[in-house]
Amino acid sequence: MAGHSKWNNIKRRKGAQDAKRGKIFMRHAKNIYVAAKEGGGDPEMNPALRTAIDKARADNMPNDNIERAIKKATGTLDGVSYEEVTYEGYGPGGVAVIVHVLTDNRNRTAAEIRHAFSKNGGNLGETGSVSFMFDRKGYIVIANETGVDEEELTLEAIEAGADDILTQNNVFEILTLPEQFKEVRNHLTEKGFNLEEAEITLLPQTYTEIAVDAEEKMHDLIEMLEDSEDVQDIYHNMQSND
Repeated sequence: MAGHSKWNNIKRRKGAQDAKRGKIFMRHAKNIYVAAKEGGGDPEMNPALRTAIDKARADNMPNDNIERAIKKATGTLDGVSYEEVTYEGYGPGGVAVIVHVLTDNRNRTAAEIRHAFSKNGGNLGETGSVSFMFDRKGYIVIANETGVDEEELTLEAIEAGADDILTQNNVFEILTLPEQFKEVRNHLTEKGFNLEEAEITLLPQTYTEIAVDAEEKMHDLIEMLEDSEDVQDIYHNMQSND
């Protein structure tokens, strides 16, 4: 039985590693999609797309995945038409959840999203049922590396139109209004700052504290949603017990 147990452990470990790798690729695919949708599918003419591709390749994302994300954004993927859909609802413990998807089959995706919610103690709501609890913001992350002058970064960000800059978890987080996002992102890039993340996102106005068992179910819900190829973004207002 020892050998059997060891094999199960290896399989579990590999499964966890594959899941983590898949989530990394999903985030890269989303960044590539957004950049291509915004500025076109030619990386030579679209600096944001070129940066997104470079970061994806640094994490060994296959070229086929990169090309697929670009073709989705530019509408050239084998003639398939994709549409963006947003689902809103509540997870376990009353956590507000928003899911953005990109799908070529709305019925299939809706069934997958509904199943993920119901299986993990949540339920889907109507459009607008939780979105009022979130603010749409430009969000930029810069690693707090050696050589990054916080005062210079703050001045440059504010000069470009940023709303706020926070320092936590060894990174600088810069918030902007959505309409100022591109200008701030481009300005900081031109000034030589290395942007770890740069996107327009949804930030919760308040957070919901839940019990430990409900938090575990919430993590299960998130993982199940992330397993869907159609899911692009997941937003929630859970306050972690960590």
